[in-house]
Amino acid sequence: MNKAIYKKIKENDIIILARHIGPDPDALGSTIGLKDIIKATFPKKEVYTIGAAASKFKYIGTVDKVSEDIFPKALLIVLDTPDLKRIDGVKDISVFKDVIKIDHHPVVDEFGSISLVKEVSSASELVIDLCYNTRLKMTKYAAERLFMGLVSDTNRFLFYYTSPKTMSLVSKLINDTKIDFTSLYDDLYRRPLSEIRLQGYMYQNIIVTDNGLGYLKLSDEVIRSFNADPASSGNLVNNFNNIDEVLVWVTFSEDIKMNQIRVNARSRGPEINKILERYNGGGHKFAAGARIKTFDEIEHIIKDFDEACKEYKKENKLK
Repeated sequence: MNKAIYKKIKENDIIILARHIGPDPDALGSTIGLKDIIKATFPKKEVYTIGAAASKFKYIGTVDKVSEDIFPKALLIVLDTPDLKRIDGVKDISVFKDVIKIDHHPVVDEFGSISLVKEVSSASELVIDLCYNTRLKMTKYAAERLFMGLVSDTNRFLFYYTSPKTMSLVSKLINDTKIDFTSLYDDLYRRPLSEIRLQGYMYQNIIVTDNGLGYLKLSDEVIRSFNADPASSGNLVNNFNNIDEVLVWVTFSEDIKMNQIRVNARSRGPEINKILERYNGGGHKFAAGARIKTFDEIEHIIKDFDEACKEYKKENKLK
């Protein structure tokens, strides 16, 4: 599969790299990193990353402004995106010359003449593996972006899909490129005081059910009172993974600007992605999200998650 992708890259003069809406460090790191790798290997190729700008993660890199006029002449590589409707900056993939999918989520939509889908730690891991198993040239700049993407998606190698191969690839990446990986953590995990104060509010106000569901409803008014934004509150969901009484935890962040409610969920047992697929979302078994429109949907999701926790406790004979 890696060799087939390399062949497609080699054959095309214009390459566009896309990722999902609401990008995280893995979505950005994998696309921006792969762009630098392709440019280092084939300097004459036109390579672009597309999608809305993400100022919160500007330390990873910026996206390009691209005219849709070049789409029919371009190879589109979609990274870190399981479904068509969540590709940022692309309305219709059929207008492209060819399409490749590189993703680590459970399959939602099948697309692309080549589909490299493996449930590994991150899209960044897939790009590292692609580079090291073809004639693509790794760069220090790309290595830094890919390292940040991988570390972020594994929550510093904490999550279950961190494998021996993940660690082996990271070790090779560091040894080969001599990146100062410890300094990269500063950008990834440094937070403004407003976000830390919001985190304190969230700790104080999380509601925990008897079945082990922890949830928080964050109104636009509350989020703004901490001078934060809906993306920030959603990104804090990983900080609740060490509460003994909680199996599943979820934040609902009102986003007035986008006329939606951001749902970010994590789990230490019950599988949550299938539940959120019912609400225009999805993701991994134990890390998933959605974008919903109404407060009624919040209550339905809470009920579904709580029931999943109850069933999980019963099946595993937990108190």
